[in-house]
Amino acid sequence: MRGWIAASVAVVMTATAAPALAQSATKIGQHNAWGTYSYQSGNGKVCYVLTVPTEKQPATLDHGDIFFFVSQRPGAKPTYEPQFIASYDLQANSKVQVTVGPKTFSMFTKGKSAWVENAAEEPALIAAMRSGQDMKIAAKSGRGNPTSYTFSLAGISAALGSIATCK
Repeated sequence: MRGWIAASVAVVMTATAAPALAQSATKIGQHNAWGTYSYQSGNGKVCYVLTVPTEKQPATLDHGDIFFFVSQRPGAKPTYEPQFIASYDLQANSKVQVTVGPKTFSMFTKGKSAWVENAAEEPALIAAMRSGQDMKIAAKSGRGNPTSYTFSLAGISAALGSIATCK
C-alpha cells in the first residue's frame, strides 16, 4: 500500500542531502515554507511537497535532517498522503502525534518514517494543515528520547495547489 513511499524518501533524501545527485527529482517551486517536487517512478509521475521544521526540541540532541512530506500521485487514492521523515529510527511500535490547532492525529512508525494511522483521517489532517498556522510533531527516537518539532504551514495550500494537476 505504501511501498512506493520508500522510493520517495530516497529521492527526498537525495534531493536535500546531495543536490548534485538529485537528477531524478525536479524542483517545481517554492511556496513560503513548502517546496514542491516531482519525479518519475515506474508507475508514472509522483509529485510531493516538503518542508523542514522551524524548531527542534530538545535543542541538545542532534536531530539530523527532519522533513514533513505530502505526496500526490495522479489517480491514486488517497489523493494526498502525509508522512513524517526523521534522520533517525523512530522507536518501534511507537506513535507520532501530529497537532494542528485543536486537532491531533496519530501516526504509526516504521524505521525513520511515520504515516497517518487511519488513512481515512488523511483528508482531515490535510484540511487542518491548510487552515492552520503551524503543526507540531511529537515523536520518540529508537533510543527512547522524546523529540518534538514545529513546522510552519505558511504556503501549504499554494504548494498542494501547484501539484494538484501533477501529470
